[in-house]
Amino acid sequence: MQVILLAIDMGPLWLTFKLAVITTVLLLILGIPLAYWLAYSSSRSRFIVETLVSMPLVLPPTVIGFYLLLAFSPGSGFGLWLDQWLGIRLVFSFEGLVVGSIIYSLPFMVQPIRAGLVNLPVNLMEASDLLGKSGLTTLRQVLLPNIKSSLLTATVLTFAHTVGEFGVVLMIGGSIPEVTKVASIAIYEEVESLNYASANTYSAILFVITFVILLVLNLTNGGYFKGLWKW
Repeated sequence: MQVILLAIDMGPLWLTFKLAVITTVLLLILGIPLAYWLAYSSSRSRFIVETLVSMPLVLPPTVIGFYLLLAFSPGSGFGLWLDQWLGIRLVFSFEGLVVGSIIYSLPFMVQPIRAGLVNLPVNLMEASDLLGKSGLTTLRQVLLPNIKSSLLTATVLTFAHTVGEFGVVLMIGGSIPEVTKVASIAIYEEVESLNYASANTYSAILFVITFVILLVLNLTNGGYFKGLWKW
């Protein structure tokens, strides 16, 4: 089998992974307290919040992208306020891609962490309460160390999902080189131009990287590396 390596523009790939890293880090910061609240809150409103968090799992990405485009546009009240008062324009900008990616990948971060917290023994929380620990201390020192597998799963799934985004980033960012043109957009444009070889190169790179990431995740959660370390 003859392998042909094409000289492609690496910009979309670097931009994709930059977007994925930033989105994953921000969602770790936002997703952990949100997952904690969903896991332990007795408020009835948590069912509404949980539904909203889960909606990106079932909504077409173009629907989310369309409404974000309307919200971020300077023609809307919110977009006009951002532009005039804060000097921020989210439409057709990398910052807009980050915001859209956070919303679109939110359930991939929150749901695994929430599931991990819910499945923890109740006596962990009770023991921490008896020792007079605050909720933040309990979360940081007791709960999170016991759901490392869930945290790893959430982080990897969020990163991989962001890498594969298309509809949301297309609607919000379009295709501006070095600004909003991520790998998925580059693949789409190469296919439209009938440059199948270049599209295949981009696709193969993303396929290999995401496969390796998910493989390492499954091996880690399956205890494979622990077995190696015993040897």
